[in-house]
Amino acid sequence: MDSLSQLAHWPVENASAGVLRGLGQFGDAQGGASGASTSLVGEWGDMDREYEWASLTKLCTSLAVLVAVEEGTLSLDTQAGPPGSTVRHLLAHASGLAPEGHQVLAPPGRRRIYSNAGFEVLGNLVAEKSGIPFEAYLREAVLEPLGMTRSRLMPMGTSATGMTGTAWDLLNLARELLVPTVVHVQTMRLAVTVAFPGLEGVVPGFGHQPACDWGLGFELRDTKWPHWTGSRNSPRTFGHFGQAGGFLWVDPSLNSACVVLTDRQFGPWAVSTWPVLSDAVAAVLAD
Repeated sequence: MDSLSQLAHWPVENASAGVLRGLGQFGDAQGGASGASTSLVGEWGDMDREYEWASLTKLCTSLAVLVAVEEGTLSLDTQAGPPGSTVRHLLAHASGLAPEGHQVLAPPGRRRIYSNAGFEVLGNLVAEKSGIPFEAYLREAVLEPLGMTRSRLMPMGTSATGMTGTAWDLLNLARELLVPTVVHVQTMRLAVTVAFPGLEGVVPGFGHQPACDWGLGFELRDTKWPHWTGSRNSPRTFGHFGQAGGFLWVDPSLNSACVVLTDRQFGPWAVSTWPVLSDAVAAVLAD
């Protein structure tokens, strides 16, 4: 895919990227990690290089929480975080917890406050309810089933930001989001539906959004602008980006996914380059 050659001009030392296309209807649970229902459209860079994932970790943590819900270890309505908050609130950044620490900035369900602290609460809750360390639960519930053999939660790393991994493994994660296997299709559809609609908030690095829509751990593009995805991405696009300089998006309207990892921290360079790359990739996928 020629559009990925843009990465050669990015102000980073190393970058790796890949694009997948679904072969069936978006969300069909057929093939999964085996790759039978997706095809690799393009790749760029050293796909085996390990990078910090930063907040891309939240995608894996969200899947682990959803597995725990399906197993009955906890429920979306389990009380967690500030008084009145639940697992659903924490996944959707609607618990009222501050970005870091234990300060409560709003009642649950009133504002979209992006919170690493909330995802740390989720990791601790899964460990408490399952009786095993979160790192082990994450590995057994998500990483191993998806063949993410080079990904791990670092020692002392948190369930919000603590993972490292390769672009191949991030593509395996993207494949799961296109073709769910570790959770039911209905669960995945719920996870990419707006939770607590109409909340205003801030997308870090992209400013205030009057409708800062989020699903259960997955950021939803919807009408947000400016945004880290491109103008050619559909409002149905969902995913996440990380402060370590990478992103993953899935566009159901294109039935495709794009992942990028770099070794440069998020900053103005990413704000200007990511949407351009996403538009170029989306243009190819739409043809």
